[in-house]
Amino acid sequence: MPDAPTPLPHRRRMLVLAICCMSLLIVSLDNTVLNVALPSMAKDFDATLSGMQWTIDAYTLVLAALLMLAGSTADRIGRRKVFKIGLIVFTAASVACSLAPNLESLVAFRMLQAVGGSMLNPVAMSIITNTFTDPRERARAIGVWGGVVGISMAAGPLVGGLLVDSVGWRSIFWINLPVGLAALLLTIRYVPESRAPKARRPDPVGQLLIIALLGSLTYAIIEAPSAGWTSVRIIVFAAIAAASLIGILLYEPRRAEPLIDLRFFHSAPFSGATVIAICGFASLGGFLFLSTLYLQDVRGLDALHAGLWMLPMAAMTLVCAPLSGRLVGSHGPRLPLLVAGVMMTASGILFAAFDAETSNTTLFIGYVLFGIGFGFVNAPITNTAVSGMPRAQAGVAAAVASTSRQIGQTLGVAVIGAVLASGVAGSSYAKAFVEASRSCWWIIAGCGLAVLVLGALTSGHWARETARRTAERLEDAEDAAVTKAATGS
Repeated sequence: MPDAPTPLPHRRRMLVLAICCMSLLIVSLDNTVLNVALPSMAKDFDATLSGMQWTIDAYTLVLAALLMLAGSTADRIGRRKVFKIGLIVFTAASVACSLAPNLESLVAFRMLQAVGGSMLNPVAMSIITNTFTDPRERARAIGVWGGVVGISMAAGPLVGGLLVDSVGWRSIFWINLPVGLAALLLTIRYVPESRAPKARRPDPVGQLLIIALLGSLTYAIIEAPSAGWTSVRIIVFAAIAAASLIGILLYEPRRAEPLIDLRFFHSAPFSGATVIAICGFASLGGFLFLSTLYLQDVRGLDALHAGLWMLPMAAMTLVCAPLSGRLVGSHGPRLPLLVAGVMMTASGILFAAFDAETSNTTLFIGYVLFGIGFGFVNAPITNTAVSGMPRAQAGVAAAVASTSRQIGQTLGVAVIGAVLASGVAGSSYAKAFVEASRSCWWIIAGCGLAVLVLGALTSGHWARETARRTAERLEDAEDAAVTKAATGS
C-alpha cells in the first residue's frame, strides 16, 4: 500500500522536527569543533598537513559513500529504526574518538562515526519530508533545519576553543554523548515509523563503485603533493576513480532499483541543487580549513580566540539560514541562491585579490560575507532536492543531496589542502602561507560563482517544467512496479 501516514498534530510535528535537528546538531557541531582542534591534534600526534586533512576527510568520505545506502535502507526497513541505530553508533564512536591513542586510531574511529552519521541526516530529512506534507510548512521546517547548521557553526568554534584550551582536544567529542542519548530516548518515544511502500533491493555493486570512486579520488588528491602528481601510485588511484565513475554511469541505469537513480538528474533543479551543494560545501570545507590554519599557525592565536574570530561568519549563517527557508517557502529558491552566490564569490575574491587576512577589517568583512552566503545556500538545496520527488523515494532523494554536501566538503578540504601544501613546500610555513593560499581563495571564489550561475539557470520556468516531468515519470514507474509486485506478474 502507498505510504500515507495519518498527519500528526502540529505540536507533535514540531517535536519530531526538534528531535531530527538534534541529530543534525551533533553531526554539524562535530565538524566545526574539530576544525578548531586541528592544530592541537597535530601537535599531540606530530601530524603533517595531510594527516590533518585525513581527520576531516576520513569522516566525510565514509559519510558520502554510505549516505545513499542508508537512505534506501531506511526507506526499506523503517526510517525510525535506522535513525536509532545511527544515534547509537555515532555516540559510541564519539567516545572512542576521545580515547584515541594515535592519529591512525583517531582516523579509524572517525570513520566509524561516519557510519553512524550516514544513518542520521538523510534519514532525518526523509522523516521531516514525510511529517511535513504541506510544501510551505515543509520549506519552513527545512529553514529551521538549516538554522541548526548556523547554530552549530556559531557554537562550534567557541565551544571547541573553550574546551581545547581548558580541558584538551579530546573533550570536544564528549558533547555528543548527552545530546545523542537524549535524541535516542526521544526518538523511541515520539518519532513515528515510516517506510516506502515498496522495498528497494540492495545494490552491492553500485555501493562498491561509489566507495571506490570517492576513496580513490580523495586519496589521490590528498597524497599527490607528497607522492608527486605523476607518481605511479597517484596515477593508479586516479585511474580507479575514473573507471569507477564510468562503471556507475554504465551499470546503474540497467538496474530496476539502482542505488543511484540517475533519472533524478533529468530534473534541472535537482541536478543544479546537486552541483550547487558540491560547490557550496567545497567552499565551506576549504574556508574552515584555511581559516583555522591561518588564525592559529600563522597569527599564533589560541583555539578560543581563533573561534572568536570565526564567530562573525557563524553568526551570519545562523541569522540567514531561517530567512532563506522562509524565502524559499514564499518565493522559491532563486533569490536565496543568487544572494548566496554573490556573497560567497565576493568573500573569495576579497581574500584572493586583496589579501583580506592581512587586515583585521577586511578579515572581518570576508568572514561576514561568507557567512551570509553559506546561510542562504543550504535551504534551497535541501528543498529543491526533495520537493516534487515521490515521497516513496524521499530517503534516496534526501540522501543524494546529503551525499553531494559531503562530497563537496571532502573535495574542498582535499583540493585546498593539496594546493596549499604544494605552495608552502620547501618554504617557511608561516611566511609562505598567505601567498600560497591565494590560489585556494580563487578556487573558493570560483565555487561561489558556480553557485550564482547554476542558481540562475536551474530556478526558472524551463527548469521547473523538467522537474514536473521527471516527477511524473518517477511516479508512473513506481506505480507500475507496485502493481507488478502486487499481481505477481
